[in-house]
Amino acid sequence: MNQAEKERAEKLGKKWTPKGYIKKEIEAIRQQVGDKKVLLAMSGGVDSSVCAVLLHKAIGKQLTCVFVDHGCMRKNEAKEVKQVFKGKFGINLIQIDAEKRFLDKAKGITDPELKRKCIGAEFIRVFEEEAKKLGKIEFLGQGTIYPDIVESGVGGHKAVKAHHNVGGLPKDIGFEGLVEPVKYLYKDEVRKVGRALGIPAKMVERQPFPGPGLAVRCLGELTKEKLDILREADFIFRDEMAKAKLDKKAQQFFAIMTNVKSVGVKNGARTFGYVIAIRAVSTSQFVKAGIVELPFKFVTAVAEKIATKVKGVNRVVWDITPKPPATIEWE
Repeated sequence: MNQAEKERAEKLGKKWTPKGYIKKEIEAIRQQVGDKKVLLAMSGGVDSSVCAVLLHKAIGKQLTCVFVDHGCMRKNEAKEVKQVFKGKFGINLIQIDAEKRFLDKAKGITDPELKRKCIGAEFIRVFEEEAKKLGKIEFLGQGTIYPDIVESGVGGHKAVKAHHNVGGLPKDIGFEGLVEPVKYLYKDEVRKVGRALGIPAKMVERQPFPGPGLAVRCLGELTKEKLDILREADFIFRDEMAKAKLDKKAQQFFAIMTNVKSVGVKNGARTFGYVIAIRAVSTSQFVKAGIVELPFKFVTAVAEKIATKVKGVNRVVWDITPKPPATIEWE
């Protein structure tokens, strides 16, 4: 058992329960934070949502959540995050439009690790700037979970990729410390805690979305054109999965901008457009993942719809590789 595993075992104990975990974590947050303030990176995903509610229950108005729209969000996501957290939960939420800033920073970067680290570092810079505007804020909250630690090579594990909130963090963060209430939980355990906190099922069962967002599903250099194309293709795929009631069979399903172009034909004329990949996986802990066997008729119908409806796309492929040897995300 390596160091990270020992810490996880010590944190959870032999017979942990979601309610027991919540009680212990609220006490731990209060002890760590005291009367100081916390700035939480809010993505709207399961991890940061559970993290936000835990922190809100522990320290209330001492928490400020910041949602940064880095231009790599899914279609309509920024609006949904604002409606749910500001409206339903009454959490103090600040929304920042930073699309141009992030795309300018990532310009010319094609290496996946450098891209992740660039986005992770820029996130911290944005939060530091926001903290200065808000006055003295001592802690940065994050929805880090245990697979993030494992895959980033922390605590004796072999590195797979640098998660923006672990291996992607700059060394000189301008905060007194990090508050990570779910860092020793697997994804299914985070969901259990979320249910126990009373978070609506729609939020708790929401499929995971990486911190860098569509940046790790858009291969090569990030551009607004490619991201906009991906947003539309991804929306169609997710919408069709829901309509066909296949969304419950997969823990994650999404589209990928491959950055490859191919020859096609549209309206009787030659086209030269992007290739979009689609992927659907089944997993409980996200350390391993199997492929969801989607009906072939459904796959071909989705492929035709994306290639027909999304401008700039003329071909769709289906990724059927499990994890391992592949990772769930493409970058």
